[in-house]
Amino acid sequence: MARITRKTTARAATAAGALAATALVLSACAGGSGSESDDTLTLWHYEGENSAMGIAWDQAIRIFEEETGATVEFEERSFEQIRSTASQVLNSDEAPDLMEFNKGNATAGFLASQGLITDITEAVEEYGWDDQLAPALQTTARYSDEGVMGSGAWYGVPNYGEFVTVYYNKDAFAEAGLEVPTTYDEFIAVLDAFVAQGVTPLAEGGLEYPLGQLWYQLALSQADRQWVNDYQLYENPVDWSGEEITYATETLKEYLDAGYFSPDVTGIAAEDAGLSFINGTSPIFVSGSWWYGRFVDEIADFEFGVFPFPDSDLSLGSSGNIWVVPERAANKELAYEFIDITMRPEVQALIGNNGGLPVAADEADITDEKSLELIQAFNAVNEADGLSFYPDWPTPTFYDALVAELQELVNGTKTPAEVQQSLGEEYDSYVADFR
Repeated sequence: MARITRKTTARAATAAGALAATALVLSACAGGSGSESDDTLTLWHYEGENSAMGIAWDQAIRIFEEETGATVEFEERSFEQIRSTASQVLNSDEAPDLMEFNKGNATAGFLASQGLITDITEAVEEYGWDDQLAPALQTTARYSDEGVMGSGAWYGVPNYGEFVTVYYNKDAFAEAGLEVPTTYDEFIAVLDAFVAQGVTPLAEGGLEYPLGQLWYQLALSQADRQWVNDYQLYENPVDWSGEEITYATETLKEYLDAGYFSPDVTGIAAEDAGLSFINGTSPIFVSGSWWYGRFVDEIADFEFGVFPFPDSDLSLGSSGNIWVVPERAANKELAYEFIDITMRPEVQALIGNNGGLPVAADEADITDEKSLELIQAFNAVNEADGLSFYPDWPTPTFYDALVAELQELVNGTKTPAEVQQSLGEEYDSYVADFR
């Protein structure tokens, strides 16, 4: 058995911010990498023990210890503990050797710009991780001097992914005499057919992220890769009255008026939207791969499947969170060896066979039929360079702004043009500093 020290139980409810910060600093002082010998790797991550990544990384620990003779001191942290105290802890001698961290400009990019995590470009080239990762997956691993993702040095390595797709109730489709749509016109015809039968076709939630992700998918259906680079990577100004965003905002209002989702959507949380698909109330759900394993476990009364959003070359999605090596880590070479093990086919297969989306797995190693269905859909998006990240990524405050403005849209308190103007002002107030 692996010699794993579990210092913190992350799945317990997170405490208030100050308490979490205090607890993290105290536990770090009790046994961080600054006090460890050269044959100990201190590892922090926040994946659940029974999650796909948790299972795979536990096996990676066993392989690492057997092959290197080093000991892994695994300290399980909650996401909030790591996020809220990262700058403080990483700027001390108590930093771990290797840590899971959230990707994006406001998270990993910020740490990179502050010199708190290591430029690992040489290790990436040495181990060949760049050859294993599709271009869009590399975007969240590289950051400029200003902390903007997509270019510059490598500061992290992802070994799993995520994306948004269209879930559908196969039994409901069959009972309604409907087939999986392959064009956008066919998709609208399916929605209209369900409405005509008195069924609200789209499981949707406007209290949290789902409605904003549908809005962004509609924009992506009219966009190309350059538009994504402008929106996400600040390469050129974004026209907030342009065809992509105008189409998304006006079409979302048309969906509401047509009865495609509930008029009470502003009070529906993501969990409730997911449950309306699980219980068969709504036969279609446009959402992320993070639901897939749960649907496999909890849907008992019908068969479900997935299909890509029709007539769109681009899809929401990205790498998963990334491994980062703190600049003050005591054992960086051990960290690189561990990362490399997590990229091996056998560990990638564990991610895939337990409901995750591996980034470098051989499909022949995926023995679970349902898992393979999702992985093949994800691989198809990657092969087309279709991953286009998420609508709230450009600024640290854009998630709240998007939720609030789309609520105004569906409540009828703002027109599409007014919503776009407000979102544009929010976006530009932050992005202007990077141009």
